[in-house]
Amino acid sequence: MKRRGLQIWFLGVLMLVAGQAAAVLEVTVTEGVTGAIPVAVAPFAWDGVGSPPEDVAQIVGANLARSGLFEVLPRQALPAAPESPDGFLAESWAAVGAEYLVIGRKRPEQGQILIEFHVFDVLANQRLGGFRIPVPPDMMRRGAHRVSDIVYEEITGDKGAFSARIAYVGVAGEGDQRRFTLEVADSDGANPRTLFRSSEPLMSPDWSPDGRDLVYVSFENRRSEVFRQNVETGARERIAAFKGINSAPVWSPDGRRIALTLSREGTANIYVLELASGELTPVVRSNAIDTEPAWSPDGDSLYFTSDRAGSPQVYQVRLPGGTPQRLTFEATSAGAPTVSPDGKSVVYVHAGDGGLRLARLDLDSRRVTLLTRGRYDKSPSFAPNGSMVIYSTTDRGRGILGSVSRDGQVHQRLAARSGEVREPAWSPL
Repeated sequence: MKRRGLQIWFLGVLMLVAGQAAAVLEVTVTEGVTGAIPVAVAPFAWDGVGSPPEDVAQIVGANLARSGLFEVLPRQALPAAPESPDGFLAESWAAVGAEYLVIGRKRPEQGQILIEFHVFDVLANQRLGGFRIPVPPDMMRRGAHRVSDIVYEEITGDKGAFSARIAYVGVAGEGDQRRFTLEVADSDGANPRTLFRSSEPLMSPDWSPDGRDLVYVSFENRRSEVFRQNVETGARERIAAFKGINSAPVWSPDGRRIALTLSREGTANIYVLELASGELTPVVRSNAIDTEPAWSPDGDSLYFTSDRAGSPQVYQVRLPGGTPQRLTFEATSAGAPTVSPDGKSVVYVHAGDGGLRLARLDLDSRRVTLLTRGRYDKSPSFAPNGSMVIYSTTDRGRGILGSVSRDGQVHQRLAARSGEVREPAWSPL
């Protein structure tokens, strides 16, 4: 880590529509790493009139704590609240046990709020970096998530993903009153927005590579159909309504194609749909059930679930189509693969030992690591920085979301205040 000058970050992502700041999901860290890094986040000074629009330092601290990698010192334990690098005294912060320190200030500037902040390595008595982020006044929470991403990267060397969003399906009510909603929220559950409501099931949301659209399956017409919906405008179109099953849509890395499962010729097989032309190309044709495709990051392969060997297992096929290669052998059955952003590992649902758990397969060493200990863990989705996997699980019979770090050490629980949540999907950054 080296000293750097003040850097200015512009948040194009903040041009998206702001939502309400009431959290619909409550995030709890249920298990963190041993020896978490102690970090202090001093309150950011406010140079404007009246109360500051958002407590950025509180959001940054909560995000770092939620990662499970950091122990955030309580504010009452902080020795000072320096407003500039000149006020940094390493000895006083080391005395309270902080290894890293974040300080900052906010001020109105040209119709926006300028967040200026600095990250210090206390033990090395060194400023790691200084940054300025202009943020629309009504999007301060999103700005705080971006600050969190930068702080996380400065300390760990890995990109943060706090400014990413999650899509998921909410379920409320019972029997004839049961309702399904497609929701989008910040990574901490705040700013929830409902994109679509239905009395029939919704499932399998997946983000476009630019984060502007979602594809998902809806049964609103009493059969499975695939829809595309713009997250900002809500504009919606049906893109697959073939005879039989239309399911498991996933966007290609270049954004031009959708891989999905269709049974238009009888057996459920995987196809690729060109969005511009509507051209449909079969990828895998067999008498087996082939479903749940997932793209490799380079777009050259698809990973998918197939029962061609008798029980469902995870396979890989090179595009435009070749002989599928079986990847999983340890589980009674395996499926629902999701590929890490670096393409080096696949996380999938591993059936065995009395339950459905998540496992990670290292594609080079073929080593399998069990990540979760639940009995009904499914629908995994990698965070855009590859650090966490979000998934559906249950708690006392109620559907909630869980997340686990790629090494299985950090576990989080994301529960709705009412109803159930399922089918999560991370957005790109």
